[in-house]
Amino acid sequence: MGGRNMAKEKREIEINSRADTLPLMGPDVRPWPVTPPPSPEECMKVYEKRKAGEFGKFLEDHLRLEYRFDKPEALQGVRVLCMGLWRMGNKFASGLLAELGAELVNIEPPSGDPLRQLTPFGREEYMLKDKFGTPCGMDFIHELRNAQSITLNIETPEGREIYKKLAMVVDILIEEYPPGYMDSLGLGYRHLSKLNPKLIYCWIGERGQWGPMKDEVSKYGQWMLDPFGMAACSWVHNTGFPPDQCPRGGKGGDPMRSGVWLADYVAGEQAANSCLAALYWRDCLNNGVGQFIECTSAETLMDILDFDITWYGFNASIKARTGAWDPNLNQYEWNPCKDGYMMIGGQTDRLWYRIGMCIERDLPMFGRLIHEDPLLKEMGPGTPSRLSSRPIP
Repeated sequence: MGGRNMAKEKREIEINSRADTLPLMGPDVRPWPVTPPPSPEECMKVYEKRKAGEFGKFLEDHLRLEYRFDKPEALQGVRVLCMGLWRMGNKFASGLLAELGAELVNIEPPSGDPLRQLTPFGREEYMLKDKFGTPCGMDFIHELRNAQSITLNIETPEGREIYKKLAMVVDILIEEYPPGYMDSLGLGYRHLSKLNPKLIYCWIGERGQWGPMKDEVSKYGQWMLDPFGMAACSWVHNTGFPPDQCPRGGKGGDPMRSGVWLADYVAGEQAANSCLAALYWRDCLNNGVGQFIECTSAETLMDILDFDITWYGFNASIKARTGAWDPNLNQYEWNPCKDGYMMIGGQTDRLWYRIGMCIERDLPMFGRLIHEDPLLKEMGPGTPSRLSSRPIP
């Protein structure tokens, strides 16, 4: 046996659907190549080589996580109640408030939140374990990292009474059930604000609770989820290249959703901001009176859509799909290179001149935005032979 390598051979497996993962249940097989995490010693070596100087040391001493546990927290004493399932918006908003020191209680149905079972490819080996040793999805643990969870059946009289008692002792309640559901149970803002006038009640949804495009439930009982918010504000329309402008001969033409639940996350962040503003308004400006907040993913995504909504308001036309391009800048795009991709940005004359030097072309100084389409396509042949570690000089 001396000197013989007994390590198992690692294989890379192409995954096109969940069915491809079913035969691969061995603990050492993963659906995608996984880079081993660096050891703490390796991390420290990199850190030691990059001395931050006096200002960097000042920031580290005040901001580094392990140095902050003995400091008071901004929302210390604030209580938050998180109510909902499936969506990420209320959990993300509640988690942000908990990170600032709020006490967070998450309410789940008797069977538990379905997000507990959400795991890549349905594989249990990608789940973590909660404090009781039960497998739990990483999304749930990450977003509710500072929460205490309880199960409660609000469709029973006893459950509704418990819910009312909880609402009477919290400062902020964040929920995202379909419009009118909580109100039909006598648990909406109109009812709870009478029991707790200081209550800040925040509802998160996709398109809103009123009007012709309000959130609805399908005939099968399915709620509106993240893609509805993206589709209602031109996000899906913008994501993906039109077929006649796809650079380097790639496939284009189809609208695409974001690879993450971006609509829910953006709505959750705006909801947390709104709750903080309402908390300030209640405690500093309005003699302790709470208020109702509605936050939708469609509306909050409009805030980060550059000039799309302004364009539509200006002349009632929909901006053409430009994919990953920025029509305000040229070049400003990822390009393939020998060992991956490199980001090339030519938004200034100096950078534009250096791009011309790199690809050995005498590019015109003016008109580069007008000719962005053909110029971007011509970048392809000039970059694949370069390494990402040796970008444009």
